[in-house]
Amino acid sequence: MHQEKIWDYLQNHDVSDIVFPESRQRYFLNFIKKREKVLNIGVGSGAFERLAIEKRIDVYSLDPSEKAIDRINNQVGLKGKAKVGYAQNIPFETGFFDVVLMSEVLEHLDDNVLSAALSEVLRVLKVGGRLIISVPYQEELLARQIVCPNCGNIFHKVGHVQSFDKSRLLDLLTSHGYIVERIWLGTFVDWRRRGLFKFAKSLLRVILAKMGEGIADPHLFAIAKKP
Repeated sequence: MHQEKIWDYLQNHDVSDIVFPESRQRYFLNFIKKREKVLNIGVGSGAFERLAIEKRIDVYSLDPSEKAIDRINNQVGLKGKAKVGYAQNIPFETGFFDVVLMSEVLEHLDDNVLSAALSEVLRVLKVGGRLIISVPYQEELLARQIVCPNCGNIFHKVGHVQSFDKSRLLDLLTSHGYIVERIWLGTFVDWRRRGLFKFAKSLLRVILAKMGEGIADPHLFAIAKKP
């Protein structure tokens, strides 16, 4: 499935902040230390890059969208550290990064590309470096299929081709040479929202997500290390 047009639109139009909420980007900063060299694969709105720079993280980016990469380099200030490319052919040298972040990426890759991408990430990580992942949990792919009214092609509305549970993600990572440190269920909430009701609502959503309840939009997270 060719997804470039879908993601070129989602990343470069007014919907980008909705599809790639800042709460999601802030979540991952909790697992990254100041001055670590980090590659973000799939740039979205560019919020992660902006927040990472504020935290004094040495951030790099990779994405197939030339428009998104130009925006990141020029507006966020990466000055060439954001590059056009694909996860299965990463244009950085071996052992370059402390951390690689793939948030909501793996579910878009078919089996061959997924395998090649995980091997490439392992290559560009330093020994002891970490891969941080999030994917939708046990997504029913058929439930999100739609049909193009012009050509009649049937496709997942945001290009997902993989569904994951804990066992599958663990097997996938270990079979590609990673040491899995942690896998857990959760979701993305904005704890900065004020008010007791909003806090209680967010807390309930997190609890339901940890139980795998679909109403809470559960996601599967993993941290895996290069041995």
